[in-house]
Amino acid sequence: QVQLVESGGGLVQAGGSLRLSCSASRTFAFYTMAWFRQAPGKERDFVAGITWRGDRTYYGDSVKGRFTISTDSAKNTVYLQMNSLKPEDTAVYYCALDPRTSIPTTFHGDYDYWGQGTQVTVSP
Repeated sequence: QVQLVESGGGLVQAGGSLRLSCSASRTFAFYTMAWFRQAPGKERDFVAGITWRGDRTYYGDSVKGRFTISTDSAKNTVYLQMNSLKPEDTAVYYCALDPRTSIPTTFHGDYDYWGQGTQVTVSP
């Protein structure tokens, strides 16, 4: 089993920044980690993903150029730096881990392990 613990959500004004963290209780020989988000009444959408080595990153179209995903493998931790936040970024953000692939996918069903979620609210 793997526990993922997120932190760093909160309330911020439009244009502001937040940094989310996700710590994993363990990792695997090959794995990927990603951030998804889900707004009320909407699907869970891919935000960003990163390879286990941290050498390749992937982003959803709506966050490219504003969000940055990174990892500290020594700490089993992945980060999501969110800049230039917009009200439409408001959602619950989830950290996810897929232990079966080295390339992150955008489909939430591919991920076996999930954090509890952290609320991000961006006011106009």
